Parts: sequence; structure tokens; C-alpha cells
Amino acid sequence: MKKIYYAIIAAALLAACSAQKNGDPEPMPEMPKKYRLYVGTYTSGDSEGIYQYEFDIEGGGLSQTGVTPGVADPSFLTVSADGKFLYAVNEMVEFEGKPSGAVSAFSINAESGTLMLLNQQATAGGAPCHISIDRTGKMVLVANYVGGNIAVFPVESDGRLAAASQVIPHEGSGPNERRQEAPHAHNIIFDPAEKFAFATDLGIDKVMVYSVDMNNSQLSPAANPFAEVTAGAGPRHLAFHPSGKFAYVIQELDNHITAMRYDAQSGALRALTTTSTLPADFSGRSYCADIHVHPSGKFLYGSNRGHNSIAVFAVADDGALSAIQHQSVGGDWPRNFTIDPSGRYLLVANQKSSNIVVFEIDQTTGKLTETGISVNVPNPVCLVFAN
Repeated sequence: MKKIYYAIIAAALLAACSAQKNGDPEPMPEMPKKYRLYVGTYTSGDSEGIYQYEFDIEGGGLSQTGVTPGVADPSFLTVSADGKFLYAVNEMVEFEGKPSGAVSAFSINAESGTLMLLNQQATAGGAPCHISIDRTGKMVLVANYVGGNIAVFPVESDGRLAAASQVIPHEGSGPNERRQEAPHAHNIIFDPAEKFAFATDLGIDKVMVYSVDMNNSQLSPAANPFAEVTAGAGPRHLAFHPSGKFAYVIQELDNHITAMRYDAQSGALRALTTTSTLPADFSGRSYCADIHVHPSGKFLYGSNRGHNSIAVFAVADDGALSAIQHQSVGGDWPRNFTIDPSGRYLLVANQKSSNIVVFEIDQTTGKLTETGISVNVPNPVCLVFAN
């Protein structure tokens, strides 16, 4: 939701400049002090569906404002840039009697934030686990973990999803016979210019690169169609640096982050360095999950499930990472986390302990500090801000 936040700032600056030119200077409008937060969950336990919270950036408080029930395993969410629609994958392996997961489209009530189901579509692959939407709201991308493929969905004018315009299978395997017996697409996002799309595949140790045809809702292999990471690493999620010069891949199976140089013209990724997400003296079992770069571009964060921590890194001018902190998440199995639109707080979804914990970000050092704020949510998997 950084895009929404930056759009608000740009509009405010434009209004202030216009007022000064007209000889009637006015004070800058205040930024929002509260944001909506939607929580994706697994509904196989006590969860009812998608939970809705109000987040207060003055103190980091969370207050539940609603829940959308009757949605099966809405694990990962994304919100359109205009804040009008929310899309959720339904992480199932069977939908309408066929081997497939699903994706659900919702409208967002402007006043209350309540969700209303618009429609659902099959993802043509089992266990969809990640979803993205472009800034214009024309195209939704889904990664199917069990299906080992990605699917493209055109978005209609009323926010509904058309049937998949394209399903692209991945091919190959990796050296880990238990986890890499086949492709497992785990994450798919657009680059900052939305000229390319990138799909990390845990099963084949590759980041697949696609050229984007927004007008026809189509993807095609880029001139440099993939980037490889260390064999057996298991790339899970990817995040771009705000400068657009670097990308970072967090690897579930070897607990490392690969820093890559990004060529925005060709879509090519070139590995620079790899850095462990775990302390040197840790000898237990752990698996990486999520990754985010701070809006300032100065810090990077990654989650460790097992060690149950957020690894904090400083980002150098050349894109290299330096570990500066391992912060306990105050729960078990940090599946996903997010940075609030102001850049002041980091919120962690601890899947197994069923809680969301709020940390304050030191704007100078990037380190995390406990706020003491934690709320109970059944099986939280994904946190998404909306405005």
C-alpha cells in the first residue's frame, strides 16, 4: 500500500504549491492517522475468514472492526491502488469438483471497509499462495504452489475477475527430493515500472521473468527468462528496492537472501551477494518466509519461521546487506509481515501462535522495538493495508 501513501503525499504537495501560486498559502493537510488492515487466514481451524482491523499510527494500536466469513482459506490478499477492491487467493487443491484453487474478488465499502464478494474464478492450479495486482487495476497475477504454474486474470470495470486469460506452467525440479520434486511457484509480483513480472519458484531454484502486455492481459518470457539461485535454496519471495536498482530474494530452504542487480530495461537479474538470515550460533531448524524493503530504501527485513525472528539488515549503496538485528516476533511461525504506510511500524502475522504483533521501526538505525501491542487472530497468514 506504499503506492497509495505516496499518491496521498503527492496530491498534498501539489495542492500546497497551487495555493501558494494563487497567493493564498494554506497549511499542508494532515496525513491519515488511521488505516485499514485486512488479515488473510487459513480457515481450517478457528478462523472465520478475512479479518478487518483499524490501525492507529499514533500509537500502533489495532482494533478489530469486522470479519468477512464464509471464504475458504483466503490466505494471501492484495488491494487495488484506488482502494476499491480486494482480491484473495483461496488456497485449496479442489474447486468446483476440479483440481484447482480459486481466487475471489471483493468490493470494499468506502465508509466501513466491509467486503462484499463479487465473484470467484478457478486458478487452474492447486494451492494458490500469492496474488498481485497492477497499479491501474487491469491485471491480477496468481502463483499456484501445488500446480507449479502462474495464472493471469483480466479485471473487469466493476472489479470482477474474468476467467484466466493465461496459465503458464513451470518446468523442472531441484536437489531437495522432499520439497523440490516439481515446480512450486510461490510468489509473483510486478517490477516498479510494471514492465515485467517476476515469479519465484521454490521447486526449481529460479526466478522466472516475464514481459507484461497489460492491454491484452498476457505474459511472455522475457529476453532473460529467468535468474537462478543456489541449488536447493528454495526461493520463496522477492522484493524490489525503491530505487529500482536492486531486487532481493529470500530463500526458504537455505535461510539466505540473495541480493541482485536489476536491469529495468531488459528485466535481467544478476546475483551479487548472499547473506544468511540467521545468527551464526543458531543450530536449530528454521525456514525463511517473507521479505520487505523499508520505504526509505535504507533497511531490509526478512522473517524466520523456527528461529521466530525478523532479521534486520542495513542496505548499502551498492545493494549489499549487513545484518544489524534479530528481533524475536513474540509468537510462533512468522508467516508474513508488513510495514505500515507511514514507515513507522512493522506488523508480524504469527501463524501458529495466532497473533499479530506490532513493532516500532527506528528511522535512523532500522532496528525494531517492541511496542507491547499484540492481538489474537486465528491462523493469520497475510497482512495488507488499505486506505
